[in-house]
Amino acid sequence: MDPDLYLYVERVRARELRAEAARPRTTAAPHRWRARLGWALVETGLRLVHTGTPPRHAAEH
Repeated sequence: MDPDLYLYVERVRARELRAEAARPRTTAAPHRWRARLGWALVETGLRLVHTGTPPRHAAEH
């Protein structure tokens, strides 16, 4: 067995990784976008609840 055979395997793998990195990436999976949107809405809601003036109730008019 050739002692430099592992170098050939590493070069092939490096070529495959470069080709994979060069391919155009598609958008993230829909479930990931849904999760990100959900957490963004939660964060926005918490900011709205945490800041601002306390709500006025109808009985206090």
